[in-house]
Amino acid sequence: MMTTTTPDARTSRSGLILRSAGFLLLWMILIGPAPKDLAVGLVAAVAATWTSAALWPAGARLSIPGIMRFLMRFLMQSVVAGIDVAWRAVTTPPAVAPGFVTFRTALPAGMIRATATAIMSLQPGKLPVASEPDGTLLIHCLDRREPVAQQLAADEAAFCRTLTDGGQHG
Repeated sequence: MMTTTTPDARTSRSGLILRSAGFLLLWMILIGPAPKDLAVGLVAAVAATWTSAALWPAGARLSIPGIMRFLMRFLMQSVVAGIDVAWRAVTTPPAVAPGFVTFRTALPAGMIRATATAIMSLQPGKLPVASEPDGTLLIHCLDRREPVAQQLAADEAAFCRTLTDGGQHG
C-alpha cells in the first residue's frame, strides 16, 4: 500500500530523513564517528527528529542562505561584543552604565520568540530577562547609553530571515 505524505515540513518523509541525517551528523561531530557509539547516535537522532517535528510550527521552513548570513552576523557580533565587554571591564573606571531597556518584538509568543531571545542571550553585553505577552522584552545591558533597541531590531530582522514561512512567524 502506498502512503502519502503531506507537504508540511513537520511530517514530510524527505524532510524527516534530512532532519534525522542532520541530527546524526551533529551527534558524530560532538561525540565522534566511533562505530561503538553509532547505535546510541541513531537513537538520539530519531528522538531529536521526533521532538523537533512535534515542536516545529506548522508551515515554517528554514532558509539555508538566511541561516548562513545569520551565522556570519552572529559570529562577527560575538567577537566584536566580546572585545567590547573585555575593554569595558579593564578600563579604569569601568566604562559601563548597566541597566535595563525594553524592546518590543514583532515575534509572537511561543517557540519562535523563545528561540530568538535564547540566541540574544548568547551575545555578550545584552541579556533578555523577561518577555511579556504583548511582545515587550526586558533586556539587561552593560551600557544603557548604547542604541540597544536598534541593535536588537537588526538582530531580530536577521533572525526572521532564517525563516521562510511567508512572514507568518506564529
